[in-house]
Amino acid sequence: MKIKSRHHLKGSESKKIMNAIGPLMEDPSRLTGASLEIAETETEFDLIFVKDKPLLMSFEGEPFFTVRGALLLSPNKKLVVVDSGAVKFVVNGADVMSPGIVEADLKIEPGDMVVIVEERHRKPFAIGRALVSGAEMKGERGKAVTSIHYVGDEVWNMGEI
Repeated sequence: MKIKSRHHLKGSESKKIMNAIGPLMEDPSRLTGASLEIAETETEFDLIFVKDKPLLMSFEGEPFFTVRGALLLSPNKKLVVVDSGAVKFVVNGADVMSPGIVEADLKIEPGDMVVIVEERHRKPFAIGRALVSGAEMKGERGKAVTSIHYVGDEVWNMGEI
């Protein structure tokens, strides 16, 4: 992934990001006092580095977690739980289909960014954008989430936690 530019965010910009991300986490204080940098990329989203790690991203101006960020910061909202059979497809870049969804946060609206977790250990492994509401995600057919970022892609390979 090519980074075009990288710079520190002003306090007001950092606060705006923290206010958007904080309510999605179990413990928002984990981000208190963190220095944020934004890296503009040639992709559809920019990366937000927290303490030199790409833990967040900005997709169409909306801050959200990267997979590494979700693993470290433990979001408890906007989660889509998939069965083990779906994992191998999603980590290869596939979108999430309704038959593979076990449960979803009922507050998810179409267009929301979501964290995709596996059923057994509830570990995040992908980030996507909801195509339907959380209540409509479990179903027998159709696409429910467009995959944006997943374990093993360019963003994931940028560094270790």
